[in-house]
Amino acid sequence: MAIKPNAFTPDLGPEANAFGAAMGDIFKSMSGLNLPAQQLGALQGDYLKSVTDIWNRSLQAMGAEGAKAAAAIGDRRFANNAWLGNPASAFTAQMYLLNARTLMQMADSVEGDEKTKARVRFAVQQWIDAASPSNFLAFNPEAIQKAVETKGESIAAGLQHLLEDLQKGHVSQTDESVFEVGRNVATTEGTVVFENGLFQLIEYKPLTAKVHERPMLFVPPCINKYYILDLQPENSVIRYTVEQGHRTFVVSWRNPDESLVDKTWDDYIEEGPIRAIRTVQAITGAETINTLGFCVGGTILSTALAVLAARGEQPANSVTLLTTLLDFSNTGILDIFVDEASVQLREMTIGAKAPNGPGLLKGKELATTFSFLRPNDLVWNYVVANYLKGETPPPFDLLYWNGDSTNLPGPMYCWYLRHMYLQNDLKKPGALTVCGEKVDLGSIKAPFFVYGSREDHIVPWMAAYASTPLIKGKKTFVLGASGHIAGVINPPAKGKRSYWTNAKLPAKAEDWFDSATEHPGSWWPEWSGWLKPLGGKLVAAPKAPGNRQFKAIEAAPGRYVKAKA
Repeated sequence: MAIKPNAFTPDLGPEANAFGAAMGDIFKSMSGLNLPAQQLGALQGDYLKSVTDIWNRSLQAMGAEGAKAAAAIGDRRFANNAWLGNPASAFTAQMYLLNARTLMQMADSVEGDEKTKARVRFAVQQWIDAASPSNFLAFNPEAIQKAVETKGESIAAGLQHLLEDLQKGHVSQTDESVFEVGRNVATTEGTVVFENGLFQLIEYKPLTAKVHERPMLFVPPCINKYYILDLQPENSVIRYTVEQGHRTFVVSWRNPDESLVDKTWDDYIEEGPIRAIRTVQAITGAETINTLGFCVGGTILSTALAVLAARGEQPANSVTLLTTLLDFSNTGILDIFVDEASVQLREMTIGAKAPNGPGLLKGKELATTFSFLRPNDLVWNYVVANYLKGETPPPFDLLYWNGDSTNLPGPMYCWYLRHMYLQNDLKKPGALTVCGEKVDLGSIKAPFFVYGSREDHIVPWMAAYASTPLIKGKKTFVLGASGHIAGVINPPAKGKRSYWTNAKLPAKAEDWFDSATEHPGSWWPEWSGWLKPLGGKLVAAPKAPGNRQFKAIEAAPGRYVKAKA
């Protein structure tokens, strides 16, 4: 039965009226929010005009010209001919996109503080992405066509994939059966030479006859596993560093279980990088070492070096920070999840003072949160392919790593959340006491190489640039193309993307970029050239890992990285 036209719905037929009536209800409900009346009226007028245009094009598509009259929809979810060749499906897709665009325009029009507006936009975007007709079998002509062609086998396969993923507790993004840590990911040859309750220290076998006398220590993030830096030989940052003649050590964080539930931020600093630094010094005999921290690993490393500086120690000859936050003023999309109420909730449920005792932040919860920052790419795309079409996702090492989640101890996580994301204390000299010492990042006496990725939604590149004023020594900032992971994992041999350099470091990141020089390819050689003179003279490569005090425990990648959340 056709819906009668009213102020919100012109009489364009039953399908159009149904869409229009639904949006009419939304317009009415949105009028009760803090939306400017003039702007809402303009949106409503534009919406009605667009509905009319879509309906007229749909009528033309059903005429003699058929599908030729249907314009390309312009969204990859609806790019298949099954959408374009079916006027009803094309109309559904176009109306969905119009409704989605209008809802986002409404969300952008809401009056309020920036965090409130960002939360409204995020919530509306999540609803829009979930409501796409491509996500539902009844509205997806591609999935229906495949079901017919396979005589229902695609639906049976999709149900099987769904049952398997329900058992796993997550949507599969790759064929996980193809990969095994230590067999075809994390394969650079090395040896575990030290371990404690929080990490294993891996020393990698030299690939050159001589190595720099000053070793290199990597501190990866503890919120996921270190082998993002060692996926395959051709895209391994670790292997590349070893090939450049650096005696390389890497921290492999333990995946916490209930036995580590009470570990704090202080524990992670003292028993993590500080212990690793001293172990590398003891094994190599080097008084100072080169260091690298990635993402949260960079925050942890910088905190540890500031603690050691407060104790009168300067063990770092250089510090490399990859997509790292030291100043948490701009935390991108993650800011919408953090306020006093949300932090208190975490503290009362899994923090050190939780009534029922501390708990773990489950790795699957973290992984789900990060996936829904890009829901179409990392969630709904796989829902459609895996379940509606019955396809097995292709093997992809990066997505296998992405699904290999890790837990975090509640006390450590809550302290990090409050003092970094909520209060932004790390940037303030002396505001934090860690391991009994007042923390001042400016007390670290070492040159810094700071890297940001231009399209990073987790550590916005301008936020990475904001680290530079906090550093008092010599510093270099380099900007790479792409995102949080793909920007970092960009080997030179691929010849992909580009990066920007600028010797000047003005106060504003925008000013830095405006006068920066773009270079084709990977930023790795730029970093390698910066690091080379800091490695010291070349000496004969060690014949065996560790030393008499720190003997080989097991072959890399070790036990810790293989533990599942």
